[in-house]
Amino acid sequence: MSTNTALIPARKGSQRLPGKNIIDLNGHPLIAYSILAAQKSSIFERISVSTDCPQIAKIALQYGAEVPSLRPQEISSSDSPDISWVLLAINDWLNLRGEDYIAILRPTNPFRSSSSIVEAFELLKKNPTIDSIRAIRPIKEHPSKMWRGVPGQLITPFDDSMIINTKTPVHSSPFQVLEKLWIQDASLEIARVKAVRESHSISGRKVMGFEMPNIEGFDINYPEDIEFARKAIVELNL
Repeated sequence: MSTNTALIPARKGSQRLPGKNIIDLNGHPLIAYSILAAQKSSIFERISVSTDCPQIAKIALQYGAEVPSLRPQEISSSDSPDISWVLLAINDWLNLRGEDYIAILRPTNPFRSSSSIVEAFELLKKNPTIDSIRAIRPIKEHPSKMWRGVPGQLITPFDDSMIINTKTPVHSSPFQVLEKLWIQDASLEIARVKAVRESHSISGRKVMGFEMPNIEGFDINYPEDIEFARKAIVELNL
């Protein structure tokens, strides 16, 4: 029988918002919201926090998560790939089997609901040929409207293709006629352990998109994000 494990990555270092993973958000440290959402979903046998910080580890334990060990410094920098700490967790700390599932719940997404976690898990389990589920949202700025270069110098279009039926460059075409594209957000990633191991990727090779409702994909990275989140929690009575 397969098991479900929530993995919550929480490094101590943050260049844009120092200490963000445990910053106070209306009475709770930021990481607590992801732990509580995982608990409320009632689908995880284990909720495991991966951190290099003893203070974060202590807080995670207080909220009911487990911290098998502190993450080594060599895979805790801002440029360390996710796959490094994920493989450490599933292979060495948790000894997960190929038929098991993991969900990466990043602490910077406090509005992710337990119901969305459950819905995404059910979607993956209904599609046995899919390796993982990734949260996505519609883009607001299309890459076809982007340019290479710097102000004051010659610039070239990022996409120099043409709209065939109008023979108009895509960068000069209305947004409404451009291909609808989606951007990933960090709020939710669910994968089969077997796919992660075989592909050496947290997503595997076959990824299905999952549109997160409204504010659930909101990601905290800057001081102004904290202020917005504090007001939203009050307004939404969370």
